[in-house]
Amino acid sequence: MACKIAELDQLVREIPDGSEIALGSFAIARNPIAFTNELIRQKKRNLKIYGIIGSMDADMLVGAGCVEEYSYGGGSLDRFGRINRVNEALEKNSVRILEYSGLSLSMRFLAGCSGIPFIPTKTLLGTDILKNLLAKSAPVALGTCPFSGEKTVLLQKLQPDYAILHAHAADERGNIILKGPIWDEELAKSAKKLIVTVEQIVSNEFVKRNPELVKVPNIYTYAIARIPFGAFPTSLFKEYDYDGDFISMYAEVNKKQETFDEFLKKYIFGTKTHYEFLEQVGGLKRMADIKADPVFGYKKY
Repeated sequence: MACKIAELDQLVREIPDGSEIALGSFAIARNPIAFTNELIRQKKRNLKIYGIIGSMDADMLVGAGCVEEYSYGGGSLDRFGRINRVNEALEKNSVRILEYSGLSLSMRFLAGCSGIPFIPTKTLLGTDILKNLLAKSAPVALGTCPFSGEKTVLLQKLQPDYAILHAHAADERGNIILKGPIWDEELAKSAKKLIVTVEQIVSNEFVKRNPELVKVPNIYTYAIARIPFGAFPTSLFKEYDYDGDFISMYAEVNKKQETFDEFLKKYIFGTKTHYEFLEQVGGLKRMADIKADPVFGYKKY
């Protein structure tokens, strides 16, 4: 299947309520925020979402009422604060939340992209995490190794309907270029459909000359959308740093549902597109202020 190049709102419109969506984000790094914002604008409901480390994108989706179930391996807004909409949903039991470790959830994605029904591991043995997952009838089981007789944990494969990444670039065929730390390669390859928002679309000739930059080949990619600053206010290594002021503001408003709803009204429902959102938060000047140093990969303060 050829890779589709489309507008963001068109791709989000394809996603039905109740879909399983894996988010390729990590705390305040490389969150697909533009995609998340559009899911909220279109008022998607009853989503089952997954994240190796809980991040701002998932927190926003939970707070906006889009999520029925959330599986994650802990998380935060890094030094800026907590993912309070997720935490409150866990405390009130308003969303079914399954807490894994980052490793165990990653292994479920590994099984999903490897074509095996489950993966055995010793991680989680003896932990309250395992105890709680078993109590909640999560897709986890205890078993015995047929060779050694040792107790082992069996993690069911995870193949979500969609995986969503924000990346540095892609060519028109859907070869995905990622730089810096990569934690979501198995997540991307496990999904039935991989959708990637990218800073730019490059030529296939560029990819042929720089094949080492491709971390996810086009055989996995369903669609791409060109969305500059699509991870804002989180960071994209060597492109732009996180916006500490904006995330600090978010860490305050997400403490209460009322102030979070005001945030949504102003920044999400009050804007029609990603570009209007960028103008709302400060426009080109603010984006220029967070551009990364090309050597260090982050903003030089």
